[in-house]
Amino acid sequence: MSSRGLGLAPPAKNVLVYRNGDPFFPGRRFVVNQRRFLTLEAFLNEVTKSIEAPVAVRNLYTPRHGSCVAGLGDLQDGCQYVAAGFERFRKLDYLNHGRKKLHGMRNNEGLQVSPGGDGCRGAGSCGNTGSSPALGCFFHSVFRNGDLLCPPFPLPVSKSTLLQWDSLLATVTEKAALHSGAVSRLCRLDGSWVSGGEQLVDGGYYVAVGNEEYKKLPYFELLVPQDPARRTLWYVD
Repeated sequence: MSSRGLGLAPPAKNVLVYRNGDPFFPGRRFVVNQRRFLTLEAFLNEVTKSIEAPVAVRNLYTPRHGSCVAGLGDLQDGCQYVAAGFERFRKLDYLNHGRKKLHGMRNNEGLQVSPGGDGCRGAGSCGNTGSSPALGCFFHSVFRNGDLLCPPFPLPVSKSTLLQWDSLLATVTEKAALHSGAVSRLCRLDGSWVSGGEQLVDGGYYVAVGNEEYKKLPYFELLVPQDPARRTLWYVD
């Protein structure tokens, strides 16, 4: 590999991750780089194992405002995040808890908390390129067309992204990795098409379809836990 190719790789990021709703967990530090994690989903799988989460981690939130992280590139160096499944963000004083635990090792790990921010060094809000955390995220679960072996993958989408349908389909294409190639449309479980982001329902289930026909299968019945108390959570095998 040439030195030019190496120079294109983005720098590694140091982040600290807490468990959602756990006031006693001191946080776990991660070094995120492109060589180790190609997608946010790959990073979430690693977080699940490392923090010994009771459910599979499928979302990251900023600790103060609960803004969601939509992609791996949105992680900011020196920031703190809260790991959760599909449950809602639970607001706790994560930052003050983290400051106590990090005292005395900031120089070694380079992790510093700004009282006015959202778990970052300096001003601004982690994982949110906009100026207002009120934009929030919509959470969807997406099955792969014809695949009854893999559970649906999480698709957190901001309001602004919902209006960019082509970009949204490109994101789904990357996550779904269909054998048929690019995702050309999203379908509801009954097979009807979704023609735009404004038609997506928060918390809804959809099927990513390429150029092939939609395959009507019992995706939800076979791949989503049937216990009502667990339907919105992915448990580790």
